[in-house]
Amino acid sequence: MAELPNTQETLTADTFIRGLWEENPVFVMLLGMCPVLAVSNSTLNALSMGLASTFVLVGSGALVSLLRNWIPKQVRIASYIVIIATFVTVVDYGIQAISLELYAALGAFIQLIVVNCIILGRAEAYASKQRLLPTIVNSLGTGLGFTLALLSLGTVRELLGNGSILGIPLFSDNFQGWVIMILPPGGFFVLGAWLLFFNWLRLRKERQATEQAGVTANAV
Repeated sequence: MAELPNTQETLTADTFIRGLWEENPVFVMLLGMCPVLAVSNSTLNALSMGLASTFVLVGSGALVSLLRNWIPKQVRIASYIVIIATFVTVVDYGIQAISLELYAALGAFIQLIVVNCIILGRAEAYASKQRLLPTIVNSLGTGLGFTLALLSLGTVRELLGNGSILGIPLFSDNFQGWVIMILPPGGFFVLGAWLLFFNWLRLRKERQATEQAGVTANAV
């Protein structure tokens, strides 16, 4: 995980944007791979898991930030897990009330949000050291970054596997879906393609910065 400040951070736009791009949990840090690969076989499942994780991330981060001066260091991890589990229980029952079909599709991965390293990592590395507002903003950015990554996989896999998005067919009845895309191996293929794309963007940006620095140096 990227190094985070031990002192109070000033709330800026970067506090939110960092989790979307520079510290994206999936495409940069490669965290939370189990739900990313398991439930991203459709856009709806990916969106639901992303929003559920965002709710838990923001709620638990906010409570950890509020209680950071009262939680003993010796039991901080256990305390964080209890806090996270409380919000996961809320999500678990909420999804059951909204849609039993969606609840069955997400399966045990809803409960497994408790041990999602993204959420516990944010609680330990950020929320336990920062004030409430920066914690909420940073947690929201990280959660939306995680949701964006899930949607990137889910949309591609559903489109290629079923020829639809959110269950809405986009092609004719003659379309033959790539069945492998909605199976577990499809998650690895699509994730690898996205990682390759973002790595290419990063290298391109670094190369352009190097070339620009060289031009500036020659001009001087």
